[in-house]
Amino acid sequence: MNVYDFDGTIYDGDATVGFIFYTVRHHPLVMIKSLPKQISAVVAYLVGKSDKTRMKSQFFSFLQYLNDVEGDVRDYWDKNQHRIKAWYLAQQRADDVIISASAEFLLEDICGRLGIQHLIATRMNRHTGEISGKNCKGKEKPGRFYEVFPEGKIEGFYSDHDSDRYMAALAKKSYLVKKNELSDWPFSGKDA
Repeated sequence: MNVYDFDGTIYDGDATVGFIFYTVRHHPLVMIKSLPKQISAVVAYLVGKSDKTRMKSQFFSFLQYLNDVEGDVRDYWDKNQHRIKAWYLAQQRADDVIISASAEFLLEDICGRLGIQHLIATRMNRHTGEISGKNCKGKEKPGRFYEVFPEGKIEGFYSDHDSDRYMAALAKKSYLVKKNELSDWPFSGKDA
């Protein structure tokens, strides 16, 4: 199996940031209402009084004010599906796995459209923003991968960021993705 990071790797952009901006454009009053809690969450994270998982949960509390989260996610992907990178579509396989820090509810729709059956991502409640477990990033990814695939063998791993070095160390071959260019993974193992 091949395993892919999503944001910046097979998708040209960051789906989380994109969906936040989508919500600002389409539901500005929701975002204005949520702004004090979001600012407080970011400040607490920046001064070390909160971790990224808690900050992300509080930031996404705006979801509670959306009437049709599923419809908004569909509309977001209607407008952004074209940003899935051509190199990925050309080599896509049935056993591909997407592993991402983005929320599962946000990536389920696009993975369904692409026929991707295996998605591992941050478990976030689509109606409250509350995260179950930890943000699926960095050291968290291998543990989440082995929860789903206890005997999983990764042929190729693809990512745009060195925070994925923990996943890269598990693969027979790892690739760094920059825009549409793939190169050998330049970072050393788990201690990089």
